[in-house]
Amino acid sequence: MAPHAEETVSAETLAPVLVPVSAAKLQATVAPGEKDGYGTLFALKVDRDAEDGKKGHPAARYPHYLPTWDAYEKDPPLEPRAHHDPGLDADTAYPELLGAGTQLTNLTPTIGSEVRGIQLSSLGAAGRAQLAHLVASRKVVAFRDQDFADLPIADALDFGRSFGPLHVHPTAGVAAGYPETLIVHRGAGDDSVDRYFAGRTSTVAWHSDVSYEAQPPAVTLLYALEKPVVGGDTLFADAVEAYNRLSPAFQQRLHGLRAVHSAVEQANGSLARGGLLRRDPVKNEHPIVRTHPVTGEKGLFVNRGFTREIVGLKKEESDALLNFLYDHLAYGADFHARVRWEDKTVVLWDNRVTQHSALVDWRNGERRHLARITPTGERPVETPFVGAGRRN
Repeated sequence: MAPHAEETVSAETLAPVLVPVSAAKLQATVAPGEKDGYGTLFALKVDRDAEDGKKGHPAARYPHYLPTWDAYEKDPPLEPRAHHDPGLDADTAYPELLGAGTQLTNLTPTIGSEVRGIQLSSLGAAGRAQLAHLVASRKVVAFRDQDFADLPIADALDFGRSFGPLHVHPTAGVAAGYPETLIVHRGAGDDSVDRYFAGRTSTVAWHSDVSYEAQPPAVTLLYALEKPVVGGDTLFADAVEAYNRLSPAFQQRLHGLRAVHSAVEQANGSLARGGLLRRDPVKNEHPIVRTHPVTGEKGLFVNRGFTREIVGLKKEESDALLNFLYDHLAYGADFHARVRWEDKTVVLWDNRVTQHSALVDWRNGERRHLARITPTGERPVETPFVGAGRRN
């Protein structure tokens, strides 16, 4: 994941010194105006003193989840992986997931739900399959009062593997000893937002995680460790409804088009700041309209963070079409959902048919600290255009 509002101080924006995690201090800065795939970055500094509770701020509540960038050996390219979505095997009445005592509230008609009264870590295989189906159907689901933050990290990762092989990010900070985690962390006392807003008007940065991979993420899990009292919400866009809003003629024109998704800019940005690169960057072509393997719905699959060009079009043609789609997804407030983080919240979303952006809107120095587990999915596929008058 390239640096953006969701990872402003968790991944590549904190250019690490490649030393063992036991080193006394780890400091890094990013120059204002430096760019990568997401545009202008924050000017940032992290100081381990702040993480230990100095400078008038409390210590991190979950220090074993603080981001680390250990010295490393480069990983080989990712190999193709078989993927069977567990949602295909689900009882869609959700008896194990939404039984007696649970409460589901939809946030909007097409995207977003909130669930209370079920402990996800207690689910067996049948319940996890139902969870995969619910997330595919509702696109993003927030589960409250969960115990993930207090589980052993290995147990949380085992839960994530229920949905697919886990992705290791090529540049991001991870919990020490657990490369399959991705740590989202804006430290206590960080004042980078003030400098950011000196030159920008918004932290919104819509994207679909690591879409440059041959097999991008499927169901993604993000759970809260610490959060501001107010602020730091996450926005989600429904890429299926965005497709449905287009005219049949425009939908038909998009079918058959493929776009290049690139990790090169993200990798170069990390290296330029002295950061690590676990794997050589890749480029992959994906259909602009992809079909969900469980629901059969079609959704737009381009994002400003990683999509670079449409195959076979001239630059001006490609830019015009992509910019329209980016704006269509970003401005469609009537197919967006907003998740407000609470303590002990786990949010699951379907990265195949959504985009998201965190909001960096709090300026009182409170810590925002989350952990992400990222199962990979299938290679994106497109099914034929179904014609006018039908939705998907």
